[in-house]
Amino acid sequence: MSEPLNHDDSMTNSKEAAKLLNSNPHSKDDANANVLDSHKQDGFYVKTLNGLDGDHINLLHSESEIIPVKDFAAEVRALKDVQSYLDKAVLLLNLQKNSLHEIVETMVDKVLRTTEKKKFDFEKAKSSIFTAESGENLAQTIQGIQIDSTTGCTEYDQSWICILCDIPSINDRYVAIARLAEPTNINNNCQECRFIILILTPSREKMTKGPMEIGRTFATLFMDLEFRYELLTVPGEKQFKHYLDDRAKDLIESHSLPEFRKSHSNLVSVFDDPVGSRNKCPLFQGLIGDIKRRLPHYLSDYKDGIFGKKTPHKVVAAILFLYFACVLPNVAFGMLNSNNTHGVIGVKKVLFSQAVGGVLFAVFGGQPLIVLLTTAPLALYTKIIFTICEDFDLSFEAMFSCVGIWNTFFLLVYSIFDVSKLMKFSSRSTEEIFSVFITFAFSADAIVDTIHEFNKNYNTEDCNKTEEAVITTTIASNITTTLPTPTNITHCLPENSILFLFLMLGTLWLGLTLFNFTKTPYLNAGKREILADYALPVAVLIMSFIGTYVFSDIKLEPFQYNPDEEMFVIAPLHKLPIGAVLASAGLGFSLSLLFFMDQNISSALVNTPNHRLKKGAAYHWDLFVVAIINLFLSVFTFPWVHAALPHSPLHVRALADIEERVEQGHVHQIVVNVRETRLTGIISHVMIGLSVLLLPQPLSYIPRAVLDGLFLYVAISALYGNQFFDRILLLFTEQVAYPPNHYIRRVPQKKIHTFTGIQVVQLVVLCVFGFSTIAYMKMIFPILLMFLMPIRHKLVPKVIEQKYLKALDGH
Repeated sequence: MSEPLNHDDSMTNSKEAAKLLNSNPHSKDDANANVLDSHKQDGFYVKTLNGLDGDHINLLHSESEIIPVKDFAAEVRALKDVQSYLDKAVLLLNLQKNSLHEIVETMVDKVLRTTEKKKFDFEKAKSSIFTAESGENLAQTIQGIQIDSTTGCTEYDQSWICILCDIPSINDRYVAIARLAEPTNINNNCQECRFIILILTPSREKMTKGPMEIGRTFATLFMDLEFRYELLTVPGEKQFKHYLDDRAKDLIESHSLPEFRKSHSNLVSVFDDPVGSRNKCPLFQGLIGDIKRRLPHYLSDYKDGIFGKKTPHKVVAAILFLYFACVLPNVAFGMLNSNNTHGVIGVKKVLFSQAVGGVLFAVFGGQPLIVLLTTAPLALYTKIIFTICEDFDLSFEAMFSCVGIWNTFFLLVYSIFDVSKLMKFSSRSTEEIFSVFITFAFSADAIVDTIHEFNKNYNTEDCNKTEEAVITTTIASNITTTLPTPTNITHCLPENSILFLFLMLGTLWLGLTLFNFTKTPYLNAGKREILADYALPVAVLIMSFIGTYVFSDIKLEPFQYNPDEEMFVIAPLHKLPIGAVLASAGLGFSLSLLFFMDQNISSALVNTPNHRLKKGAAYHWDLFVVAIINLFLSVFTFPWVHAALPHSPLHVRALADIEERVEQGHVHQIVVNVRETRLTGIISHVMIGLSVLLLPQPLSYIPRAVLDGLFLYVAISALYGNQFFDRILLLFTEQVAYPPNHYIRRVPQKKIHTFTGIQVVQLVVLCVFGFSTIAYMKMIFPILLMFLMPIRHKLVPKVIEQKYLKALDGH
């Protein structure tokens, strides 16, 4: 929680607001929001409305200001107000009302019936609650806002609102809290409201007991996202009041901490040296800092996967997601590596690398939400090494092992010398360019596999002969002459290709439909969430059943598997000449750059502030652990593993509670809470290790088409929330349909499209080298990744001003 704002300094400037209003085509509320950006703090947005009568129209005067949150440690009335007002507070849980007028009338009526013991005319209070001549515009409210210090984005807390009013005819102060049964549209800045706090006070009250002070107290309680999420499932009034009382006591403790007094701008980055830790020797400082940051949370990494509301369900769903999202690509990459290395590295070795590497990282890694995987770039790099070995008549096992050992050496150097500090120059644009590239890589694998399938079974010479024979037979039948049908056609199976396409697209469609099921009105919220959590395993199992049993007459080609694949054979390094060892050092250095960027970009996307993780990052230590894991794998010629996109961010999402918000008709999701646990990684990778026992049956029952459908599902689902991809879509979107994003409001349209174009050019260059058919060109790909950061910080600012880059490229 941020430092409380000074009340006098929080007043909006009317001239500045007018200037912004005239230059902005949006509403006056947006202009006020822009004025508030200068504070760069979290707080409350207070709006006061007054109507002025005219003959045919009304003029609506609106005043807004930021007020500080309640300091429960310093302001003595905070806890006293909560305890005294809670005793007589009126609660309406799961209120079945959709109209704001009906909701407020029900709350006022119940308050005064319960406390004043009399029937109260709602019309007497209406003029204090609503603006004159209006039944829907609230006169005075408190609403939470959060202003990002980097982007200047103002985001409203849309799930709650506090209504203030003073009524002359009542004798005491009252608080009513309504929990709505369904999200309700209250106004433009509160379109998904679940909680309404109503403060009723007599007209004459001293300031410390007025509606504003009482409103600040209860608004401070409700501004915490996780706390509101817990209140949604509290069953009774007694428990509801108990939660509020406990929350007030927790705030007293947290507000007493020194961290509460610090502003966001003074917080220490994980890449900066802690105060007092700087010395002349830079060795091991990052590793030590990561260990100190993460070690106190080690036991909680296990407990957080067992205890907590919805935790068992979320953990099981995340385990199944990780299992299917890793084991099926492992099978696909195993087949690819087997083809590229003539069977030296196959499915069994890939599954073993995944299991051992995943378990070791989940136990010893700093950030357990990161998922290790052997990826398409690593498979391509393996092919490069095999091609070099064939060209120069070298032992592939020895060369592969030597490159892996050199890679480990360079990664250890990066870890010891804190080279991961360079990632503070990695902006959102760099991370999202690489993320979209990985999406293209997964999609390209599926598309190439589909083309290969159609070329093999549909678009063949035999199929053309069959078609010609059918035409000839039809013509001949008209003249009572029958020609013999060819009997030597063995490679024309168009039904296989059609079924392949159906299973692949069916897996994609079913997975995305279930993944987005929370956005539909069907079933209830709990069942929708369960279906969304289990989207991937359900899609894979259903489409595998359809492909294997429903279409059992069509014999689909199973994945290739070599049961005689050798395991645990130490690579013969002694067979390599000195020249090959030196050459492998160059290959290892290039590979280490790929590891460095992949590992750290994946870590950055996991630890993004949007995920609200609390236990801290461990960039240096994670790189160190990955280096040691790959040293072991290299010695036995097992495929390498590193942090994977998009699996790592999707793992975070699988363990997160999500809240949906609506802004001017556009729905977006925010993360409320994430269960930071090691159990999902450990259990899922143990299951992957046991999957070796399922070879070839029953894993062969999963058609290859379903594997490609999974690739497409993982690729497309990773695009949700990718701002770079959203801005690409803006190029084809009608301007009136642009979403009300912060950069749309703050950056000229020409600058937005210019920035997007620069990113597209960088993405195209990466794709040219990453997907090149020339093996040696792919060696340059890791170096190109490193150039993304200097391009962003040295070249892009010459085209786009820094004030616009903050809005476009901030987290």
